Amino acid sequence: MRKFLFFLSLISASFINAEVTVKGLTCENLINPIGIDETSPRFSWKLTSNDRNVMQTAYQIRVVEALHATSKPVWDSGKTLSDESILQAYNGKSLQSGVRYNWQVKVWDAKGTESAWSDAAFFEMGLLNASDWKAKWIDPERDIDSLKQQPAPLLRKDFKISKKITSARLYVTSKGLNEMYINGKRVTENVFTPGWTSYKNQIQYFTYDITSLLKTGNNAIGAILGDGWFRGYLAWANSRNHYGSKLALLAQIVVTFSDGTQQTIGTDESWKATSNSPIRNSDLYMGETYDARLEQRGWAETNFDDSKWNTVETLHATSLPKLVAPKGQPVRRIEHIKAQKIFTTPEGDRVIDFGQNLTGWVRMKVSGAAGTTVTINHAEVLDKKGNFYTANLRAARCEINYTLKGTSEEIFEPHFSFFGFRYIRIKNYPMVETQNLASLLDNFTAVVVHTDMPKTGEFTSSNAMINQLQHNIQWGQKGNFLDVPTDCPQRDERLGWTGDAQAFVRTASYNFNTSGFFNKWLTDVAYDQNKVGSVPFVIPDVLSRGNIETSAGWGDVSVIAPWTMYNVYGDKRVLERQYPSMKAYVEYMRKSAGDSLIWKNGSVFGDWLFFHPRETRHREADGYTDQDYIATAFYAYSTKLLQQSAEVLGKTDDAVFYKDLFNKIRDNFSQEYFTPRGRTASDSQTSYVLALFFGLLPNNLRANAVNNLVNDIKSRGNHLSTGFLGTPYLCHVLSQNGRTDVAYDLLFQETYPSWLYPVKMGATTIWERWDGIKTDSTFQDAGMNSFNHYAYGAIGDWMYRVCAGVEIGKAGYKHILIQPHTTSKMNNAKASFNSDYGEIVSGWEKTANGYKYSIKIPANTTATVKLPASDLNKITESGAALKGYLIKLENNEALIEVGSGEYVFEVN
Repeated sequence: MRKFLFFLSLISASFINAEVTVKGLTCENLINPIGIDETSPRFSWKLTSNDRNVMQTAYQIRVVEALHATSKPVWDSGKTLSDESILQAYNGKSLQSGVRYNWQVKVWDAKGTESAWSDAAFFEMGLLNASDWKAKWIDPERDIDSLKQQPAPLLRKDFKISKKITSARLYVTSKGLNEMYINGKRVTENVFTPGWTSYKNQIQYFTYDITSLLKTGNNAIGAILGDGWFRGYLAWANSRNHYGSKLALLAQIVVTFSDGTQQTIGTDESWKATSNSPIRNSDLYMGETYDARLEQRGWAETNFDDSKWNTVETLHATSLPKLVAPKGQPVRRIEHIKAQKIFTTPEGDRVIDFGQNLTGWVRMKVSGAAGTTVTINHAEVLDKKGNFYTANLRAARCEINYTLKGTSEEIFEPHFSFFGFRYIRIKNYPMVETQNLASLLDNFTAVVVHTDMPKTGEFTSSNAMINQLQHNIQWGQKGNFLDVPTDCPQRDERLGWTGDAQAFVRTASYNFNTSGFFNKWLTDVAYDQNKVGSVPFVIPDVLSRGNIETSAGWGDVSVIAPWTMYNVYGDKRVLERQYPSMKAYVEYMRKSAGDSLIWKNGSVFGDWLFFHPRETRHREADGYTDQDYIATAFYAYSTKLLQQSAEVLGKTDDAVFYKDLFNKIRDNFSQEYFTPRGRTASDSQTSYVLALFFGLLPNNLRANAVNNLVNDIKSRGNHLSTGFLGTPYLCHVLSQNGRTDVAYDLLFQETYPSWLYPVKMGATTIWERWDGIKTDSTFQDAGMNSFNHYAYGAIGDWMYRVCAGVEIGKAGYKHILIQPHTTSKMNNAKASFNSDYGEIVSGWEKTANGYKYSIKIPANTTATVKLPASDLNKITESGAALKGYLIKLENNEALIEVGSGEYVFEVN
């Protein structure tokens, strides 16, 4: 702060008389959230100004009850001397269940000028106490065989409201998935609620404002339940009922009247249910069978005759999971994609191409005779001959069967199923033989579904293939961030593999705001962590069944992801909450390694899917890395991150202990695995990458290790050989050690194995394997060959941080490093990132005499701009000589200290 104020003194007074406004208010990183359960919620805001060097020196927050906005605030922070404007915690009297609060903030800048109060934002508390729930869990099913797919039960209840309504809320959750209706209208656009959590420990409940859906007089509430993750097929071998065999619903309406009184309507014994549902079965893997002839018109409206429906049973309160409010955004329909073309395959199938591999489903329009059943199958790719290819889906049927009711045009989309696909095959579609095929395209729309994360990052360049790679990375994330970070969205898997998430978390957090997404998922990492500290392969854990199973690079997500959330979003609370889990995992590794400090048998998957030569007679070495080497390297790295986390949290004793432990592991590691000339026994790219990136080598060995890495890359014709664990760090290691040129050689490589090989082969998402489709257009092993698998998309992190040069200088981007690395292989590159302080932009382009750098720094932050220069006279700003900046030359780089604003520098 002192450094920045000194810097301000160098700037003319005209630059700091800017009018500052406060916008972009969020509470717990959400805009006007309803139904939160953080009892000390945190507030964030953004400063905006047209001028440079705007810095907050103080703020004031006030919070009032929304229904009593003119009364005394429940909390007024007073003028608080601080330059922090993200995640500032509420510190007033206890917040009350179901109450809405308005809040505002104003700030003072570096000159002492006071801003106006911001526009009011709000947050509303959920049900904070178990006693707030008056409703009961109800079971709608009788005498079912849950080992087989069952119809989706319908539930309903009529109720009466006799007073004038001021507001109404619906609080709802379920065992299984739910769709809720009030007076025949869908309550929300959210889908796949209540989401997937470690159900035995916690289930999310959602809060909805249903004021506009209710009326004075008679009303009705309805629900549909689906198997979902709770009891549907998960993992392999026809495995079902992972969390239970019976679906259940918990719903509570709280109506507030104009006289201040309230009425509560909750699930109880008075509800009715039926299995005579048009959804004959629905499953995440298998798809949905829907018979429109069984639709019961008006079933969720008043005056419906439910006399033939069954009564429900209530569940005993024992062993029910904890109810929690969502920490992040829900899953929603995000966008729609029109069908691109329809054609007939060589095998005679009618196939529609949407032009993009995506996750979601198809909305279909159809007309025809009652009883006609249309079948839709889903696929990611066509085979070499152009036929519909589904072998890589394994046991997942991924099929929709829709039976028409025979009225005029019918519109259908599934309820509790999603698919990973680009192509669909349609069978028995009644209009296909009577019309021109192309005219049917408007009848099919792909609905893209994923967690509704705000998009925060973009990367563009002069190279079309690199731009397509960025497109593929973002679509890979969209396809797999559906409530949990899954490995793939199409086959019979779709699990929260921890290694994939660990590899991709930083890239993910450039593309989209993942703070809530990972905050939610990491609570389940801690819940499902074994008592001895090991972390299961997948979270939520449906594989280990209590066994002690973990793998280096997979379990480390318990440390790497919280540390990333802290760095990207400045979220110290997630670090505090996850710290016991982080420490337990490191302690598990410490005890497993013992006095040798070498973690033997700690790696199950190794450097997953590293390069293998296609033919055994091929003399080229593969990319194998010793698995104990990998385990020990990650043991050291997580220990280092735990030590740094302890320092942030003020846990001094832990910080000292784990720093000492890291030093011992590092010293032992280099002695155990490196020769005096800096060569590893594996001599693989990943072995050098992990040692260099994790800081496990003494300085006298680093140069040789870098040379060995570069030589291996060159010997392969500028190809990589890394797998899931080495790939995220490969280009970073090269750039950190002065070989960005080699990193660019790898990035621009177009032949297998490389990032651009799938792009050349027509990929629209990231593949699981480097050669999912071989050069002869045949496929890799169908048993494991996803075409939407985001892990290798971790190169996106390097594209943002190094190519464009947007890097964190201080947690949350309070201080920013702008350090672009140019290349002769492109004419320009640019990245933007919408941080919690505002938009950061860094771009470069070639000029006749050098390079031009365009930079944007948000208000209330500072930045260090690193430009390649050995002479300050060669740097100009908008054509003029540099004036008024703190600048120093260091290793042929100019380090320019700047405040907020937009800048254009040229280096000639």
